[in-house]
Amino acid sequence: MKNYLEYNGYIGTLEFSADDKIFFGKIQGINDLVTFEGSSVTELEESFKDAVDDYLETCKVLNKAPEKIYKGSFNVRVSQELHQKIALLAVKKGLNLNEIVKEAISYVLKHEEVLN
Repeated sequence: MKNYLEYNGYIGTLEFSADDKIFFGKIQGINDLVTFEGSSVTELEESFKDAVDDYLETCKVLNKAPEKIYKGSFNVRVSQELHQKIALLAVKKGLNLNEIVKEAISYVLKHEEVLN
């Protein structure tokens, strides 16, 4: 099941409010908070596309880069057992943990079907 929308290289997350009987979401990977909503799937998809187009046009007018800048570093929390196993594997392979994580991420990106 796909719980997101894609348009023009952007991804929008999707949620549903049972109380308000409305679908809503926000654009991911940008520097601002841009939301969209609709009372039907078709309306939600159109609202998402309009939000992306409007955001890109606004960024152009403001001479602002629309994409979020990622630092290239993040913390990963794992169990002590998994940490121990991967640290020992890194030693066996002559790598450090950072190199192992980069390899694992690259593999998943090339084979994203391995994820649910």
